[in-house]
Amino acid sequence: MSYRVTVIPGDGTGPEITEVAIRVIEATGVKIHWEIAQAGVDAMANEGTPLPLSTLDSIRKNKVALKAPITTPIGVGFRSVNVAIRKDLDLFVCLRPCKTYNGVRSKYEDIDLVIVRENTEDLYVGVEYPQDSKESQEIIKLSNSKLREHSAISVKPISVFATERVVRYAFEYALKYNRKKVTAVTKANIMKCTDGLFYETARRVAKDYDGKIEYEERLIDNMCMQLVQKPELYDVIVLPNLYGDILSDLCAGLVGGLGVAPGANLGKGIAVFEAVHGSAPKYKGLNKVNPTALILSAKLMLEYLGEIDAASRLERAVSNVIMEKKCVTYDLGGTAGTKEMGQAIIEKL
Repeated sequence: MSYRVTVIPGDGTGPEITEVAIRVIEATGVKIHWEIAQAGVDAMANEGTPLPLSTLDSIRKNKVALKAPITTPIGVGFRSVNVAIRKDLDLFVCLRPCKTYNGVRSKYEDIDLVIVRENTEDLYVGVEYPQDSKESQEIIKLSNSKLREHSAISVKPISVFATERVVRYAFEYALKYNRKKVTAVTKANIMKCTDGLFYETARRVAKDYDGKIEYEERLIDNMCMQLVQKPELYDVIVLPNLYGDILSDLCAGLVGGLGVAPGANLGKGIAVFEAVHGSAPKYKGLNKVNPTALILSAKLMLEYLGEIDAASRLERAVSNVIMEKKCVTYDLGGTAGTKEMGQAIIEKL
């Protein structure tokens, strides 16, 4: 069987790690027709938009995409392409497995956590009002003096619909992959309406899995401490958008950093798999960066496509190369280049 997959090379070091990842995937024997699509800084320069409609159309048509890192300007320029893709395609789950690989420098061992982050709501919807705007002034008046004058304001929506589907995904994932527990994380002791609704909805969904999957709740600040002190107590963690974003990087830190952190954004019948680290433009063209995160994201993609054997072989090859430390990049303690590490992985398949 063959598949059509949209591939977005991104910018910065993205095209380099994409080239290596494609070679590794093809070496598994899975037949894929790659449809190249553009997004990011280069697309902005060439087409006047960082996210061409043709790219979104390609993902909608093929249903599956592999995406390399894309640069997001800080404070100026266009909004995040990553956020735009998730929003336009309704990719409501951000899946971030965080797993220890022997040979990656870390203070922890045997970490195996899965972050399930709601992708479409919370502060990331981008409903913001500048200071002294008509909208912000009206909200300040409605607050009965709880808000200061000249405040900029962001809106934080949490809905029953979005919460229910992401929490249900977390439980279904736990069942499918023989996980034992789902932990919902918010700040509901302070955000009683929004985060409170997240808990209320999660508890209702959890009842459908009573006796199959354990359910518990933690507050986000306490959860950060818990994960640093005793991560072995946790399994699948489901969170609203902002908390999920922050906790994803914390968990990546537990296993050695973003260089070994894969990711997937999933919707109804459509999925985009991506490395979650940045585009590192200063290393562009130097054959230096670690391709592991994108390759492990491809492993998730192969699982999604039903190519379980190929996915297992790919992860095992990556694990063996990292463990041997003979042909790994500088951040993993070696001297190999991006292409050389990719070739070492191919030879282990």
